[in-house]
Amino acid sequence: MHVEKNVCENVLGTLLNIEGKTKDTDKARLDLKDMNIRKELHLVRKDDCWVKPHASYVLTREERVQFCNLLQSVRFPDGYAGNLAKNVIADQGKVHGLKSHDCHVLMQRIIPIAIRPFLTKQIRNALVELSQFFKKLTEATLHVRELKVLQEEIVNILCKLERIFPPSFFIVMVHLCVHLPEEAILGGPMQSRWMYPIERYLGHLMRYVGNKAKPEGSIAEGYVVEEAITFCSHYLRGVESKFERRDRTSSDS
Repeated sequence: MHVEKNVCENVLGTLLNIEGKTKDTDKARLDLKDMNIRKELHLVRKDDCWVKPHASYVLTREERVQFCNLLQSVRFPDGYAGNLAKNVIADQGKVHGLKSHDCHVLMQRIIPIAIRPFLTKQIRNALVELSQFFKKLTEATLHVRELKVLQEEIVNILCKLERIFPPSFFIVMVHLCVHLPEEAILGGPMQSRWMYPIERYLGHLMRYVGNKAKPEGSIAEGYVVEEAITFCSHYLRGVESKFERRDRTSSDS
């Protein structure tokens, strides 16, 4: 799950050209010049300054705003994903503060659709194949035969990405994708091993902390209070409780 998070942050940071997250830096362009590849992306000297040519895998400012507006408009069923809108600064074209499960949903569900109007077919296909790789890998039922096919496919996918993104994009976490199918063969489906439910429950417990000097006591007290209120709510009539509350996003709306 953390491999998927790092890959997603790499992709988003580079597409949106987020400072500190993008892999398309000036040093990355200098590396291309040293390696004598991708000459169309080399820094160009103009008067007394260097100009960085626009890369096809980086969205323009207007495209970044449209991309972020799409992320803000997405609505999920209750409990499916977090509220992505709070992590988006649409007017600046930035995404920040994503948690592991946010990246999981973005990588598998949203990015393949959101990039369609903005990127070339070559880039779209490579990112969609990467998304499908993670999607197949996290299915509830896995077959060894299919995992062996995935192990071969991810090598081809990374080769396609190498033809698009600069070498700085390929950190060790991107390389670890090659080993994920073998890990699934040895360990079984991801659902029994990933940390999403635990991280979500720990976040729920952290909201009980009122006195940061005594976090354990605050959590224990808050847990007992919630248990008592939950028990009492079974005997209340005409009062909205979490058992009768309507979903914030329903199929009827």
